[in-house]
Amino acid sequence: MNEDLQKILSAVRELYLKYGIKSITMDDVARELCISKKTLYQFVTDKDDLVGKFVDNEISIRKKNIDTCFKPGCNAIEDLFEISLFMNKLMMDHSPATEYDLRKYYPHHYIKIVTSREEGIFNYILLNLKKGKMEGFYRDEINEDIIAKLYLSRFENTRFNDLFTVEDYASLKLFMELLTYHIRGIATKKGIAVFEKKLNELEKNNK
Repeated sequence: MNEDLQKILSAVRELYLKYGIKSITMDDVARELCISKKTLYQFVTDKDDLVGKFVDNEISIRKKNIDTCFKPGCNAIEDLFEISLFMNKLMMDHSPATEYDLRKYYPHHYIKIVTSREEGIFNYILLNLKKGKMEGFYRDEINEDIIAKLYLSRFENTRFNDLFTVEDYASLKLFMELLTYHIRGIATKKGIAVFEKKLNELEKNNK
């Protein structure tokens, strides 16, 4: 990506996540970057184009971050812990105003980012299930496709459910409960032993 465009998107990201999208004008963006609107329009055609590039950048950032969850030498359960901790951070950094504005005023871009998120989570969980089976940590008879969809469904429904507050779904405790619920439904005795050891380590580190 062009270095100047990346600088623009970094500034836009801070503005959007702090104030939402609707309230931020092209004048605001130009002012924040100390450039003219004419210069800004050399990189984007209009606000819709800017929002689209912001969304593409968010998708790219999330993909790079979640790829780092898969560390060499880690088993499937260790990978799943890393993925869950990343998703917990994603929720803590989540901006309801930005998501609301995307959904209401830029639905075509909102659909793109939601589709990317859901496909990403589903595919990563599917890979994790296959890996866990090969390592003997997950039961051979589980249906990988169904379990991956159930995992995704729980994640999405927790985010958009009146039963949970913003503080709830951003808390490490909720994510660990969801992870425990998931692992205990699919793991072998060997897998549960590894999971409990990892869980104890995490609890000690967060005391």
